[in-house]
Amino acid sequence: MSRIALKIDVDTDRGTLEGVPRLVGLFERLNVRATFLFSLGPDQTGRAVKRAFRRGFMGKVRRTSVLKHYGLKTLLYGTLLPGPHIGRRRGSIMRDVAGRGFEVGVHTYNHVKWQDNVAAENESWTRRELTLARDEFARIFSRPPVVHGAAGWQINRYVPRLEQELGFQYASDGRGTGPFVPVANGVAVEVPQMPTTLPTLDELIGRPELEGVDPIDHLFSLTEEHPERDHVYTLHAELEGNTYLEAFERLIRGWRDRGADLIDLAGYAATLRVAELPRCEMVEGTVEGRSGTLACQHLPGAAPRTGASP
Repeated sequence: MSRIALKIDVDTDRGTLEGVPRLVGLFERLNVRATFLFSLGPDQTGRAVKRAFRRGFMGKVRRTSVLKHYGLKTLLYGTLLPGPHIGRRRGSIMRDVAGRGFEVGVHTYNHVKWQDNVAAENESWTRRELTLARDEFARIFSRPPVVHGAAGWQINRYVPRLEQELGFQYASDGRGTGPFVPVANGVAVEVPQMPTTLPTLDELIGRPELEGVDPIDHLFSLTEEHPERDHVYTLHAELEGNTYLEAFERLIRGWRDRGADLIDLAGYAATLRVAELPRCEMVEGTVEGRSGTLACQHLPGAAPRTGASP
């Protein structure tokens, strides 16, 4: 096997407080590198309730026990409870992660606001949200961020150019098959994308077509099918840093035993020859096990993307 870059999306205040330290402890114990991408502004997770009207969303809720993973208080933030400002409240935890040598970057400022709105928003809205996230990151870490991973794998046509303008050096904003240079409005943008290439654990758990197949074993089979391929695997502090921690430890131990080099996004980006990467647009596509549409890599001459598994 080759390289597998680990990317942790931290969506909530609870994920930052509880899930992040657990994952840091696991990675340190196993001597594994990974990238932590933080949500930096208000936690308004409760406002995601409107996603209940999306096709497939309630099925995902039933399969993955959202209440158990996120907790009742988190699911009320932004509705019946005020949403805490994660950056101001948990900045010391974030700085500790960086101080322990892990790469840190931007996931979003307001996770629900970005995930639910960015696809239909204009340039000024997008610029404002990205700038808020960049500035809050700089306040917490006393340096600008270099990596961005879009909340919910949601972007619009303005995001790649704004990432370049705001100083990001590489990104992992969508789903795809491998690294590429994004093309926006016909122009290549100098911020290479390293998309998530594997299904996430919550996309696999409880899927009827995988009945009787352990999700961890399924991930092993996907990476063993083409052992020469590099991958980006996304996990969530609220899931793998909580109920799925034991399963996730089995996953990374298994990958390492199979010869995979487990690295962070910075390490992966350092291996890329950007001039040789394919130029690809990012288009809306669907992923098995996840509701709605996501930003997906569109290879030149390929049909529209409709699945996540490689």
